Amino acid sequence: MDERVAVIGAILEDPTRSQSQFNRIVAEYHDLVRGRMGLPLKDKCMSVISITVVGTMDQINTMTGRLGNLEGVTVKTATQEAEAGESLEPGRQRLQWTEITLL
Repeated sequence: MDERVAVIGAILEDPTRSQSQFNRIVAEYHDLVRGRMGLPLKDKCMSVISITVVGTMDQINTMTGRLGNLEGVTVKTATQEAEAGESLEPGRQRLQWTEITLL
């Protein structure tokens, strides 16, 4: 199967309700996760999280579907298809073309 690079953007509308479940799901996919950045917006009672993953579309869709099913969580994903036969290991990343999805 083709590996893809994806950026998952998530907004947690009330982190006190959903953050532990969100983190638990992300931890289950630790083998896909390459990086994560979270920004708590306490004055707005929300958190914004960006996660970079590498995996098959089935893996990425399963992960984002589970995250998006959490109450108070909105998830959008932008993906990049890897060049056929290329490894996406660090130091060997070469991508053929970009497909941009608006968040």
